[in-house]
Amino acid sequence: MDKQEYVSVLNKSFASESPENLLRHFLKGLGDKIALSSSLGPEDQVLTDIITRIDINARIFTLDTGRLFPETYSLIDRTNMHYGIKIKVYFPDFRALEDLVSEEGINLFYESIEKRKRCCHVRKLEPLSRAFSGLEAWICGLRREQSVTRQDMQLIEWDEGNGLIKINPLIDWTERQIWEYIEKNQVPHNTLHTQGFPSIGCQPCTRAVEPGKDPRSGRWWWESPEHRECGLHKR
Repeated sequence: MDKQEYVSVLNKSFASESPENLLRHFLKGLGDKIALSSSLGPEDQVLTDIITRIDINARIFTLDTGRLFPETYSLIDRTNMHYGIKIKVYFPDFRALEDLVSEEGINLFYESIEKRKRCCHVRKLEPLSRAFSGLEAWICGLRREQSVTRQDMQLIEWDEGNGLIKINPLIDWTERQIWEYIEKNQVPHNTLHTQGFPSIGCQPCTRAVEPGKDPRSGRWWWESPEHRECGLHKR
């Protein structure tokens, strides 16, 4: 059975399971070979809450691009204190980052999609590849409702680029379900969400959006919607 067939079987097996049961199965089965890649968004905060209830020692990491909002840095500390954990933080390689800025300037991402993707590669994708070292699976907070680029994603996928099983426990959840869970369980979340920021990334590449608009329309807003991914979730 190849990898695609294997994840197809897994999807059928867990289609009716709750996120809690899905996560419990993989966390117990893979131990330190699985980790939550957290962007510290509301979905990942929900997953952090669920995961820590199952296994307080489960691996959770995040990427510090060096261009995050102050509120995001504060959330890292608040989350660690709330759950009694230590989220592992991965940083860009300083040499690659120095070369990037020297060659293209500090705000190169506004100039073209190609330059923006190069910035994302240095600040996100390379650190992510280091974070994935030794893993067999990663947990992600993707939801189909989030954007047009995510509507075809599945509960469990084979991540060919990274050679890992990718698990999206909240893939079918609505935004309302996310916030109901956060309020009910008093989950720490980014204070920018109450200021018109439904999706939060790097500060120069994120802006507030009008109520009712596409939640990710504030990310790389100068690009067309089908391009608004950094490459972490390339299929």
